[in-house]
Amino acid sequence: MLSARSLFQEIIDSDDSYQLFCSIAASGEAQGGWENARIAALVPEGMRDLAPRITRHGADEDKHGRIFNGLLRKRHLDPVPVPPETDYTMLLEREGIGLAHDKLRGDVPLTEEDIVVYLSHSRVTEQRAADQMEMLVTYFGDHPEVGNAIRQISGDEDNHLAYCHEELLRLAAEGHGRTIQRVLRESALAEIKVYRDVSLAVMSHMGRLLHWPRAKSAVLAAGIHAMYAYERFGGWHRMVSLTMPERRGALDGPPTPAPAL
Repeated sequence: MLSARSLFQEIIDSDDSYQLFCSIAASGEAQGGWENARIAALVPEGMRDLAPRITRHGADEDKHGRIFNGLLRKRHLDPVPVPPETDYTMLLEREGIGLAHDKLRGDVPLTEEDIVVYLSHSRVTEQRAADQMEMLVTYFGDHPEVGNAIRQISGDEDNHLAYCHEELLRLAAEGHGRTIQRVLRESALAEIKVYRDVSLAVMSHMGRLLHWPRAKSAVLAAGIHAMYAYERFGGWHRMVSLTMPERRGALDGPPTPAPAL
């Protein structure tokens, strides 16, 4: 019977698929670390109080990249190139979601609206990350090889999501509410499409590495399309709601150290 648990177990058990999985994850986290570091450096003067939290967010993402690379080293594997069709961050940028990398590579300070866009985009993508990590913790939180890493990353993603909720609610109270709702909606609709495409691409590569029969790959693809249909019909609304989190100031203070692997 196909399930998230059985699929991920297959990926963990094969060096080839595990190598690709960790490489994709490490690359995406490292990209997120760079983006947050650049945003922190370019925060407009009137919003400098946000810079330490954005810096902490980026440090967490960098740490996650190191964790995934550490998992590879533990199995004596090297990172492999990430297929472009599985590059979630790059594909989101192509859809016009988030801040353009050309802007982040420059030295011109960002605007207040840029920061609102960044936080709105992050609220959507951090929801996806938190949901995925919660699922992995449920099934593999006690796994001897990846359990510590998964629990650490899941806790960080929960903090990132709480931070986005808290900051966006504060900015909405300061008069940015209409922009926030518009960007959240645009980001969510773009994200579910990119997530579908990336999921299909990743499963295609995993199927090749794990020699899945055509019928199994077809069932998995159908499941991905069904999830997209659900999210497109209305499931995306969970990615745009804003509620004050129980964790206030979730990104205050230094990042937690990486776990022993």
